[in-house]
Amino acid sequence: MILTSTLNIRTIESVKILLSNIAEKQLKKIPKHIKVKFNAWCDLLKYIGLIEARKYKGFHDEPLKGERKGQRSVRLSKSYRAIYIEVDKNKFEIIEVLEVNKHEY
Repeated sequence: MILTSTLNIRTIESVKILLSNIAEKQLKKIPKHIKVKFNAWCDLLKYIGLIEARKYKGFHDEPLKGERKGQRSVRLSKSYRAIYIEVDKNKFEIIEVLEVNKHEY
């Protein structure tokens, strides 16, 4: 007997990820394993959306405080973070990744 299962994977077409010029430059310089994790986070956003992706504890998505109020960060490793803002929350989820850098403790 052969058992088959069907996964219902849907792509959310309403997610758009923009990269700032700074983020593009930083992505060229960071280690490969951090780029892989960043791409995994982007793929997750496209498949389940921003709100659901925030629930994944591995990325530790959190709002920032102080002069970065209004921005959010996701953890790409113990040291690296991606900083982003929500550009549009209406019909489409549009975020702009501002920076991908080493976190200062």
